Amino acid sequence: MSDKQTDLSLIEKAVRRLEAGPETRDPPRAEPEARTPAVTSAASRKTTDDQREALPVSAPMPPFDTLPDIPPPPPDVDPASDRYVELNLGHLREQGFITANSERNQVSEEFRMIKRPLLANAFGRGAELVEQGNLIMVTSAKSGEGKTFTAINLAMSIAMEMDKTVLLVDADVGRARVHQVLGTPQGPGLIDLLLDKDLDVGDVIIKTNVPKLRVIPMGRYHPHSNELLASEDMLRLTRELAERYPDRVVIFDSPPLLLTSESVVVAGLVGQIVFVVESSRTLQGTVKDALAMLDTSKPIGLVLNKVRRSLGNYGYGYGYGYGYHGKAGTAKETPA
Repeated sequence: MSDKQTDLSLIEKAVRRLEAGPETRDPPRAEPEARTPAVTSAASRKTTDDQREALPVSAPMPPFDTLPDIPPPPPDVDPASDRYVELNLGHLREQGFITANSERNQVSEEFRMIKRPLLANAFGRGAELVEQGNLIMVTSAKSGEGKTFTAINLAMSIAMEMDKTVLLVDADVGRARVHQVLGTPQGPGLIDLLLDKDLDVGDVIIKTNVPKLRVIPMGRYHPHSNELLASEDMLRLTRELAERYPDRVVIFDSPPLLLTSESVVVAGLVGQIVFVVESSRTLQGTVKDALAMLDTSKPIGLVLNKVRRSLGNYGYGYGYGYGYHGKAGTAKETPA
């Protein structure tokens, strides 16, 4: 049989199969199974499997605003050795926190403006960089003014930078809340690291599905937490955190200044301070008393929280007045 006849015979067979319907066609070749990174919980594995069934290999990627709120782990996560937690970004977004999928809004824009001077002090190209400027403490005069909300949103905003990573440390040893908000374990954490000589920083760091965000929870409660934070071990730890990764920003969620003595200790270890003031509630004298406890040679940024909006409602957004203490302020006559 000639080559031409062979080609014709193959074409005729293919036409007959098409005319006969799908039952007589050759079975389709199985697509290779989509490989996904390992995750740490059965619930997470089920979510990933459901997503894989809904999005076959040949399907286009969904639009940016419909990406899953709990994406798979970043590629640098080792399930066998790393502590890893999937943050529920959708739930955080509903509570007013910034996430990568958040729409561009007033809160995200204000935190962009808040983080710029912090990053310039720590990594700017000018000659007068702040010593250990990549260590930032977030505090307030009293509790309930929004410092933890500010610390988490600041960490989320900096984690969106192309060339920066963020380590959020819960140093509020009297009223830890970072683990409650983010849904991470409370320990082992900072206090355990200071107590146990066999623990390494890597043993307490929690990686998240926000690729550039890491968390160190507070850890166990301890009656001598102030002494632990004032110890040489804490000094060595902060230096290690500042120098171990040159592109890393370390944010400490610290206790209120007027309620505990731990925050003054932490303030002496960091390079920059973000001071949160609740609008229309915190008195000017209270702000002055708290600021008097800080080293005013360091950059102290003032963030005015819960500002009254134009319609008369209080928002979960931020007004801000960022500058050096003594040169710029946001507190007015009583109340602030």
